[in-house]
Amino acid sequence: MYIFQKRVILEQIVQKLINERELLFRAARAAHFEATDEQSKAENKYDTRGLEASYLARGQARKVKEVEQAIEEFRELDVREMDPTGSVQLGTLVQLTNAKGESLYFLGPRAGGMEVEHEGHEILVITPQSPLGQQLIGQRRGGRLKLELGGARQDFEVAGVW
Repeated sequence: MYIFQKRVILEQIVQKLINERELLFRAARAAHFEATDEQSKAENKYDTRGLEASYLARGQARKVKEVEQAIEEFRELDVREMDPTGSVQLGTLVQLTNAKGESLYFLGPRAGGMEVEHEGHEILVITPQSPLGQQLIGQRRGGRLKLELGGARQDFEVAGVW
């Protein structure tokens, strides 16, 4: 049995999102500069450098807003310690096991696919909208599910819920 500090895991996720936001913000600012730079003005009707840079800047600015929303949602997430017999819900850390080993998942509101490390374990953030998240919602320790991985269906057991 593992002991995980969900608050620490949550802080790691938020910090990764903050780092991602800063990177995206710098990229958006650079793209905006490129789009508005005097040298980016079209030299002829086929020169689209400035237009492409403005599309890129707009897309990156939108991504910055999405990451800011994710940061806010994770900060508001209730991650109190739960009864080990409780069911999987948003903010739950889940351990799945099968014959090939174990995996740890944190069910979050956004940032699906992000990985963090805690106490030497890799933890993958998933969302309730993901196929795995949909199957996990409401599961309890000892529950079973079937997942298709690499074209083959595999049986998993919910070995831990925190």
